[in-house]
Amino acid sequence: MVFEQPLSPNDILALLGNHVEFIGDKNSTITGINEIHGVENGDITFVDHPKYYEKALKSKADFIFLDKKPDDNYGKSLFITDDPFRDYVKIVKHFRKFIPQDTFVHPDTKIGEGTVLQPGVFVGRNVSIGKNCIIHSNVSIYDFTTIGDNVIIHANSVIGGDAFYFKRRPDSWDKMETCGSTYIGNNVEIGALCTIDKGVSTETSLGDGCKLDNHIQIGHDTKIGKNVLIGAHSAIAGVVTIEDNCLIWARVSINKDLVIAKGTTILATSGVDKSSLPNQVLFGSPAIDYRKKWREMASMRMLPDILDDLIEMKSKMK
Repeated sequence: MVFEQPLSPNDILALLGNHVEFIGDKNSTITGINEIHGVENGDITFVDHPKYYEKALKSKADFIFLDKKPDDNYGKSLFITDDPFRDYVKIVKHFRKFIPQDTFVHPDTKIGEGTVLQPGVFVGRNVSIGKNCIIHSNVSIYDFTTIGDNVIIHANSVIGGDAFYFKRRPDSWDKMETCGSTYIGNNVEIGALCTIDKGVSTETSLGDGCKLDNHIQIGHDTKIGKNVLIGAHSAIAGVVTIEDNCLIWARVSINKDLVIAKGTTILATSGVDKSSLPNQVLFGSPAIDYRKKWREMASMRMLPDILDDLIEMKSKMK
């Protein structure tokens, strides 16, 4: 998320209180706040696990909430706090407040020529919808969503819901507040009862020409390229990249942080736990090359006969 006005470290310290120690140049400028997957120069981010200290310190972010002083800060400005996650979320909630809405369609929504919104459609703040779109009944389009031209969204789908991102505490889960956005390209069709979560702090995107069946979940910060087809009941986790011209059949699940390479086909009911190669065809759970998986399945069907033969041989040897 980019701040509407640049901030100084003193602005952040004033919001958080005296428990935070700042190390760095207090005359520097903070331009945005982002989770580690989407940081840019001028951003503030957080890290609270030793596994990710180096990744954060070597990232593009210029400002970092950290729970200890590192041996080398790699030129970063640091906010030292006992709970980086808590303070990061406090800043997000301050600058991206929830604002209740008393109309179905926000009055500032930009709606292109020829676009039709059926009864019951909800459209939040900072939304732009292109030309010649059809948005069917009871679709919810959350704040900070951009939809291109010639898009069809079928009934009861939700575009731009909050990211499913929580931090475990000893007796509860703390929510990572969402401050990102959602982008839907041109000539896209989204089936009924689909959910596309907005980015935690950047953008979830669906490229031109994509076609989604019914009952599909797309997680936060996932980037889907052009002309991707996804079958019903598929679930795609957060921070996944699906490149152009992929074909994903029904009931496929894809784990987080993976790259599905250009032209990949994933056959129905597969579970993907590793990134793919271009034009690969995958099947199974965990998904592997479809020919290898079919040979494996054929071999499994032979096992009962093999077992019977072994039992018979053993009985003859007695």
